[in-house]
Amino acid sequence: MTVTKGESAREGADDEGDMTAAGAYTPSERRLERERHKRARARRATALAAISTLVTAAVLYLVVVNAPGWPRTRETFFSARYAREAFPKVLDGLWLNIRLLLVCGASVLVLGMLIAVARTLRGPVFFPLRVLAAAYTDFFRGLPLIINLMIVVLGVPALRLQGVTVDPVLLGGTALTLTYSAYVAEVFRAGIESVHPSQRAAARSLGLTNRQALRHVVLPQAVRRQVPPLLNDLVSLQKDTGLVSIGGAVDAVRAADIIVGRSLNYTPYIVAGLVFVALTIPMTRFTDWVTARMDRRRAQGGAL
Repeated sequence: MTVTKGESAREGADDEGDMTAAGAYTPSERRLERERHKRARARRATALAAISTLVTAAVLYLVVVNAPGWPRTRETFFSARYAREAFPKVLDGLWLNIRLLLVCGASVLVLGMLIAVARTLRGPVFFPLRVLAAAYTDFFRGLPLIINLMIVVLGVPALRLQGVTVDPVLLGGTALTLTYSAYVAEVFRAGIESVHPSQRAAARSLGLTNRQALRHVVLPQAVRRQVPPLLNDLVSLQKDTGLVSIGGAVDAVRAADIIVGRSLNYTPYIVAGLVFVALTIPMTRFTDWVTARMDRRRAQGGAL
């Protein structure tokens, strides 16, 4: 039996729905049944996931509370008394970490962009600048951050240079900026080099200079493509702001350390850690959302 194109189209229309005389869409019974089946499967999957989660949580709880040494561990790391004492002081110190994140984050983006642009400049006249930019990124990416902080925060005040600050917050922020600008510079450089040379050539053919092509054509595309790794670097910077406490700056970590040194109870460290985690998770989820959004646009052939 031969099915004509018109009959096939009518069957497809019957499967999806019909148009009434008034122009309103009415889904077919088959489509309604399919949607009911999908909703039922979604409800079953949600219920199964909830039950599985509850069972897993209950098993983990029983394993932990029945483990040898749990009472002493609870008293040492999860004391409600010291948690109540530490929480407000840790929050007061966290404000310093947030300010460091904002100031250092902006400084890192600017300095990292300048270094990346210096590494991608063309022509023999810019060779010394390219070498210096490469040496900067290689050195500070290889130098452990904790050593950089010790040199800047503890070593610079020992020089007793006139006019040089000894404020541990400023010195710690400087060390963070020096280290993270090297990482961000490589992220920007990768984005610049990922832009096809035809983009620059097209801009030049329209009469733009090299500087204008870099500013209006190359850099906007490079920055858009590198947003997810840039956000990851900012998440890492947010956590590492706690290292400025080695110079005596009273941030969230130092506030917890003061209580620990007095009480010999380590619950304040747990409180400080949970506060940092609570601050980091939204940034991490936002990074994941941006990455997924860009992947969808790339898969659909949209502009990056």
